[in-house]
Amino acid sequence: MKRRKIINFIVMTLSTLSALLGIFFLFWILWTLFSKGISTMSLDIFTQDTPPPMSPGGLRNAIVGQLILVGVASAIGIPLGLLAGTYLSEFGKKSRYTEFIRDISDIMMSAPSIVIGAFVYAIIVAPMGHFSGWAGAAALAIMMIPIVLRTTDDMLGLVPESLREAAYALGAPKYKVILQIVYRGAKVGIVTGILLSIARIAGETAPLLFTSFNNNFYTTNLNEAMPTLTVTMFNFATSPYNTWINLGWAAAFLLGMFVFAINLIGRFIIRKRKK
Repeated sequence: MKRRKIINFIVMTLSTLSALLGIFFLFWILWTLFSKGISTMSLDIFTQDTPPPMSPGGLRNAIVGQLILVGVASAIGIPLGLLAGTYLSEFGKKSRYTEFIRDISDIMMSAPSIVIGAFVYAIIVAPMGHFSGWAGAAALAIMMIPIVLRTTDDMLGLVPESLREAAYALGAPKYKVILQIVYRGAKVGIVTGILLSIARIAGETAPLLFTSFNNNFYTTNLNEAMPTLTVTMFNFATSPYNTWINLGWAAAFLLGMFVFAINLIGRFIIRKRKK
């Protein structure tokens, strides 16, 4: 008994220290991001485009480009992931074919984003001969699909089978059962998964370097290179110019707050559902 208490004390102590160390670095990162980012915020950030070196400016073009790419990627990835997850849960069930798709989806979720960027570069950018917003949106959508697919599959699987059987007994066709019964029972989990997938792609930089690249001018044309907050932050934060470095911190702050807000919304939905 004494030996077990000693082992328990050692494990609890190491676990507590590890947790405190992780929390310390987390708050250190957040404090650095907040303190350096908030000091650079001004109205010019939202009203002026990225400037040349040593000149004042803002991030309007990068913010608009980021929203466009995330919006287009969501319009592509969310429906495809939702439909694929519905097929796996409601039609494929536990067959060998659907289990193989689930395994591939899990692999895609953990695949490095730069690999996806290189893949899209090979099939879209290289044949077209130039970077484009469509290529960037395609790379982000590919990253989003497996997350939405897996979340939808898992959430639909949690809906009790008795609800489906009751609807079938009343004469409801399968598509109505899915739309009006199954989706309603799993809507909170599905929406949460969608929000988390948006938060995932909103902070990606590597795939955009191969696809949409960057643009220092304001544009909404997806057929040409698109400015984004992530790539702009990467370029400016590594530059030797103080004005660009400050704008890089501002971009990091905006991205951090955006991802933080989406995660808070997801947590709020989950907590509301539990209550």
